[in-house]
Amino acid sequence: MDVVKTQQISARPIERVIVHPLVLLSIVDNYNRVAKDTRKRVVGVLLGSSYKGTVDVTNSYAVPFEEDDKDPSIWFLDHNYHEAMYSMAKRINAKEHVVGWYSTGPKLRENDLDIHGLFNDYVPNPVLVIIDVQPKELGIPTKAYCAVEEVKENATQKSQKVFVHVPSEIAAHEVEEIGVEHLLRDVKDTTISTLATEVTGKLTALKGLEARLKEIRGYLDLVIDGKLPLNHEILYHLQDVFNLLPNLNVSDLIKAFSVKTNDMMLVIYLSSLIRSVIALHNLINNKMHNKEHERAEDSKQVAVTAAAGS
Repeated sequence: MDVVKTQQISARPIERVIVHPLVLLSIVDNYNRVAKDTRKRVVGVLLGSSYKGTVDVTNSYAVPFEEDDKDPSIWFLDHNYHEAMYSMAKRINAKEHVVGWYSTGPKLRENDLDIHGLFNDYVPNPVLVIIDVQPKELGIPTKAYCAVEEVKENATQKSQKVFVHVPSEIAAHEVEEIGVEHLLRDVKDTTISTLATEVTGKLTALKGLEARLKEIRGYLDLVIDGKLPLNHEILYHLQDVFNLLPNLNVSDLIKAFSVKTNDMMLVIYLSSLIRSVIALHNLINNKMHNKEHERAEDSKQVAVTAAAGS
């Protein structure tokens, strides 16, 4: 226990969480082996480093976890297993420390604060990352949280900890990117052209943007109806986003966007045509080479037969 607690990790407030692909693959594998086709979730420990408010999650391992569906206050996390696993992980990579824990939620639960408190024994400011192993919406399948003290307006009320959302992103080292590309080769359909891939990517991005705009509109409608309190920080960020948007009513800007898009699509279309022509050219050359080889073999066979007859 004392070995686990002697980590040199800053208690500085968390500003950003970076999750690596290896972590996502490990968590999905854990879920498929333990809780697939059930309503259960899996829980584990996140390893990595923390520097200047940025938590870099590079590794993870699962921990035996059970909870009562009817009573959220009844749960069990095998911290002895965690300490044994962490002790072995330190022998392999001493730079990786405990930075928090993960859950396959897919959302926050009532007992998450209690579980989060357990990890305060191992890291000053742990992070909770919820991984959606079966995402139904477009976007990043990770949501990161950290616990902060909620200040009560009434001094007689006891303060309590609450989860605060932290921006998260997916990033990888060069070695990890190569590994992910090799994995995607088995999933990616090679018969799909580059043009179709580009169009599909743009369509996916537009669907994601539409979902976020609907979410913003839903929030603003709830604020207008008085169902949610007014949050000036959120409104400030929204106003900042809208101020950065270009004025699409200007005809010159519309024309510039159209020309840029058409030029880009023309290059992609020409690239696809050239790729197809080269593939057809290689196919014809291969057939011609095989035909010449067959003729040479036939000539040799005729020569051998004629020599044997004489």
